[in-house]
Amino acid sequence: MKNGVLNLGRVRLLLHRGSPCFHGYGRRNGERRRKSVRGSIVSPDLSVLNLVIVKKAENDLLGLANTEKPRMRGPKRALKIRKLFNLFKEDDVHKYVNTYRRSFITKAGKKVNKAPKIQRLGLLLLL
Repeated sequence: MKNGVLNLGRVRLLLHRGSPCFHGYGRRNGERRRKSVRGSIVSPDLSVLNLVIVKKAENDLLGLANTEKPRMRGPKRALKIRKLFNLFKEDDVHKYVNTYRRSFITKAGKKVNKAPKIQRLGLLLLL
């Protein structure tokens, strides 16, 4: 989308070096190229629109900002788990890796807990 092009679809413009939407290197001095550019008007045929939140409103959107979702995945590396939960070197990291611990029943009818393997546990011993 090029700012200043008041059109819904694509337009072919003659662009020069330094103008937005004119990428590339190795162009000749003063060379201009005709490039296909989309207009700046938002229409329903757009599939994705990237936005930046500038100002927060007084009221939150229901179901979007007022609900708290747990973290799906947490850190797997021992040092990053210690950093997240403010742990000391003596604390057991295995108790805190339950950010995405799963418990389920196997086909044999046995209840199994599954947790990720913690990486770099012995790194502190080597240092």
